[in-house]
Amino acid sequence: MRFLISNDDGYFAPGLAALAATLGRHGEVVVVAPERDRSGASNSLTLDRPLTLRQAANGFHYVNGTPTDCVHLAVTGWLDFRPDMVFSGINHGANMGDDTIYSGTVAAATEGYLLGIPSVAVSLCGKSGQNFATACHVVDGLVERFRERPFGAPVLLNVNVPDIPLPALAGVATTRLGRRHHAEPVIQARNPRGEAVYWVGAVGAAQDAGEGTDFWATANNLASVTPLSIDLTAYPQLDGVKAWLQP
Repeated sequence: MRFLISNDDGYFAPGLAALAATLGRHGEVVVVAPERDRSGASNSLTLDRPLTLRQAANGFHYVNGTPTDCVHLAVTGWLDFRPDMVFSGINHGANMGDDTIYSGTVAAATEGYLLGIPSVAVSLCGKSGQNFATACHVVDGLVERFRERPFGAPVLLNVNVPDIPLPALAGVATTRLGRRHHAEPVIQARNPRGEAVYWVGAVGAAQDAGEGTDFWATANNLASVTPLSIDLTAYPQLDGVKAWLQP
């Protein structure tokens, strides 16, 4: 198998190296990642300047752009083959619920999916980042399943793995996205010149974390696998908006 890997933490991130090593046991791996941390970049493309692609000493390639740029550049112009799968991660920190809208990790996988390639975003839920091996074990299982039973059409999976030792992992659960409360307010500070500056506040607490959600699964030592859709149409509101627009 041939894999394209990206992330949003940057080409130097330990989770990226762990993912590349894991997928390298299954086939050919090419890494194209951002040159710096682009967490929260979402699905942005760089359109106001050209992009450069360089190779680091470890063999990974990096781009002076966003995670979406990395996958788009690789698939549509740089690679001389079409990857069998796109993987993004392993992110240091969860990407669950509403976080998926902002996540550069999910965005890189989304770009692969939009280009017609089965794609998987993988995140390790926790601040310590001590158990990437657990996430790698989950990735191994997903690749084997894909090899044995490939999907008939491209799929986009968002995977979150609790940051726990592998023996403590209770299994893998298919989940839906949970929901968060509103984010905390921005934090105002002063720079050395006395000017007001603002830090984006922390994410809100989980609002919908009931059984079946990604929040619930990881809290119960389960790896969460959520199939994502890109169609943002609010179908239940179509008739109401149509009636509202009538003269």
